[in-house]
Amino acid sequence: MSDIDAYDPEAFRAAGHRLIDGLADHLVRAGGRDCPAISNVAPERMLEELPARFPAGPGGDVVMRLLEVVRRSTAVHHPGYVGHQVSTPLPQAALAELTSALINNGMAIYEMGQMQTVMERHVVAWMCGVLGFGDGSGGILTHGGSLGNLTALLAARQARAGHDIWTEGTQQPLALLASDQAHYCIDRAARIMGWGAGGSIAVPTDGRFRMGIDELERSHRRAVDEGRRVVAVVASCCSTATGSFDPVDAIADFCAEHDLWLHVDGAHGASFALSERTRDRLRGVERADSVVWDLHKMMALPSLNTAVLFRDGRRSYEAFAQQASYLFDDTDPGSEWFNVGRRTMECTKRALGVTAYCMLEAYGTAHFARHVERLMELTHRLEALVVAAADFELAVEPEANILCFRHVPPGFDQDLDGLQARIRRRVLDNGRYYLVQTRLRGRLWLRTSLMNPNTTEDDLEGLLDEIRATAANRGHRLD
Repeated sequence: MSDIDAYDPEAFRAAGHRLIDGLADHLVRAGGRDCPAISNVAPERMLEELPARFPAGPGGDVVMRLLEVVRRSTAVHHPGYVGHQVSTPLPQAALAELTSALINNGMAIYEMGQMQTVMERHVVAWMCGVLGFGDGSGGILTHGGSLGNLTALLAARQARAGHDIWTEGTQQPLALLASDQAHYCIDRAARIMGWGAGGSIAVPTDGRFRMGIDELERSHRRAVDEGRRVVAVVASCCSTATGSFDPVDAIADFCAEHDLWLHVDGAHGASFALSERTRDRLRGVERADSVVWDLHKMMALPSLNTAVLFRDGRRSYEAFAQQASYLFDDTDPGSEWFNVGRRTMECTKRALGVTAYCMLEAYGTAHFARHVERLMELTHRLEALVVAAADFELAVEPEANILCFRHVPPGFDQDLDGLQARIRRRVLDNGRYYLVQTRLRGRLWLRTSLMNPNTTEDDLEGLLDEIRATAANRGHRLD
């Protein structure tokens, strides 16, 4: 194959047919449980098995290698995948991703992403409407919740610091308040912004792992007494460990009283606003100054695809208030909504709106509401199985599609934390299920995120049976 042949459309067509056939076969096998949920290979072994040298000339078969990647990856379409908050993506969304990758138009400026920019604008406007934001709201799509939260908090800093941070720099210690269950990227964002270890102040949570308003008041007063200027409160909707929703409406009252920016980290849980049956968990979200919402979680899009949404869309231009004359005219940035590079960390930004727009158009918005509802129904089925079982313990009643529980065999009086860790390790070795673990107030729990609507109650019963068998067959040994 010559360098020119690498761009041969016929070769691409042939390879595409082979790859699509292989991926479709994977969907059939994963959905039918004919492959493991996880290919549990030790990292050192994988390092040894995968060639580390690249040839000087052509010779490798890219389709063969890609299908090997599929075969040796965690199968998120498998009904036994109940692990991390990674969606079971819509297969047709992969076609949109393929198209964007081939045409390769970055989106800093309209000239390099014309239809893509308008698609993104329509998707963002729809999401703002779902949250209850009114006229004048807006935002952008970016690559993941961590970058999305940082972007929103940069805007909060500029809006509430009391001076122009971009021009003058930080003039006094700044801080934000977030629950002790907030995602670690919140603390990371505070440190990136130069606020140090005390920049993200953890507010204690209640028995259901939700931010307590009384504790919020005390934490705020303590921060002020210590000489910090608090600029924002971050509400977790929902938390990663337990799926708990902070009380947004009450937090909004607190923020209004103290003139603080309210940011909602809805990376996982903002999708609950799609359904009338679940949107009460987000009561008050329309009062937030900013919201982060991952489309690659409960909206079943491929990773990464995150919306950063602002109740006042003008605020989205303040996070990155810089000039770049080779890209942008020296005009009011708001008049150039179509040059999204003014509002993102990225310059070469992938066309995330294409995938979102095409899936919303193809399936309809009601599909995504039903998806959220199905996952919650599935979670409540697992909850009922755990509560009804004498040998399992529930950590907290679930508010999202996340459930934490642990196995407590009758008469077992040894190290329960060690037992959970060993159970999980052996379950992964078996490969039929993939679940994770989390530590809540010093105790280790097994944790599931039910992301696949094809998972059934039989699969959930099978998971509990496998956990029981794993413990019984090893005699509770902790090796």
